[in-house]
Amino acid sequence: MSDKPNYGFTTTILHNDRKKSIEHNSLHKPIHTSVAFGYTDARQLASVFQGKEPGFRYGRQGNPTVSALEDKISKMEDGVASLCFGTGMAAIGALAQALLRAGDHVVSSSFLFGNTNSLWNTVAAQGTEVSFVDATDVANVEAALKPNTRLVFVETIANPRTQIADLARIGELCRARGILYVVDNTMTTPYLFRPKAVGAGLVVNSLTKSIGGHGMALGGALTDTGLFDWSAFPNIADNFRKQPPAAQGMAQLRAKSLRDFGASLAPEAAHHIAVGAETLALRMERTSANALALARMLEADERVAAVYYPGLESHPQHKLASEQFRAYGSLFSFELKEGIDCFDYLNRLKVAIPASNLGDTRTLVIPVAHTIFFEMGAERRASMGIAESLIRVSVGIEDTADLLADFGDALNG
Repeated sequence: MSDKPNYGFTTTILHNDRKKSIEHNSLHKPIHTSVAFGYTDARQLASVFQGKEPGFRYGRQGNPTVSALEDKISKMEDGVASLCFGTGMAAIGALAQALLRAGDHVVSSSFLFGNTNSLWNTVAAQGTEVSFVDATDVANVEAALKPNTRLVFVETIANPRTQIADLARIGELCRARGILYVVDNTMTTPYLFRPKAVGAGLVVNSLTKSIGGHGMALGGALTDTGLFDWSAFPNIADNFRKQPPAAQGMAQLRAKSLRDFGASLAPEAAHHIAVGAETLALRMERTSANALALARMLEADERVAAVYYPGLESHPQHKLASEQFRAYGSLFSFELKEGIDCFDYLNRLKVAIPASNLGDTRTLVIPVAHTIFFEMGAERRASMGIAESLIRVSVGIEDTADLLADFGDALNG
């Protein structure tokens, strides 16, 4: 029997820093602003650069404050290693920068965050073929696979229409075919769901959103779950093959996306995110409860045409969400009946704030078609089910009664 206590999610995250040596017995890992790290022995410096022993080389590739956050993210996702980036999009971009080559093929869910959709289109323009499919059914993913498919990419809960990918079955498919399975866990967070449970090899989290939680810092992360066999991945460069097979993927990601491309997370931002992460579970329970209450109220109102939230029994993947997620998350969207102007409605809200972020402590609302999905055009929006009146809501931790009154009063005009 192990003598290591099996602590819960919040206890583990809250005390993770002090499980390792911290200067002056601080409870938090301090902010290390230095970009250079000196050594008294030049041979040790060379050994660190050659990867023969641990240590910090240069701030672009690693920093003690960022490293502490990476360890915390790994604990959250039950992973073997994590890399932090300057933004969530930088984390996703690292997949293409470090792991893909011209002539490769990617299968992606068609139900994506608008900027992720734009990124995959950029990747396609540079020589990597990308197939967008309805990932709510594994059959669509399987039909799109090719001999040169290098990875399958899905979001747990799609932003903004909340479609849920056929997560477990896609994981089984990828495992059987030896394909890297990448799951963006931003909308569920590691507290509500761990993609490792469905076979994901890499997990994406936008730390800007619920993990940081306060809208104070940009950040992103990739976590290696330890499930993918990197020795079989054809795009690992020879110099990284010298690493143990389990470490090859992260070694190449760190070198290509941080050292070469410079998508680094600043230590100040890492500190803000690490402190915010301590209350992730508490906030997700509150925001998920608020979102469910709001979604139910709006669904029952005759002036609302549709509400998209996995917690509602009317949601196409409600059963799947109930089986896999601890709760249904803080994101939902809804359409107003014809004749109700979405801008006028939003302007009548007193508590909710028109803004583009997600996962904040404050409730944020945005007219989707006119803002974050405007660039992709009406035809692409229609294919994704984005109506012109669609309003996305990122629910905060406000008192439930205040939110219900705010959204209800705005309907009354």
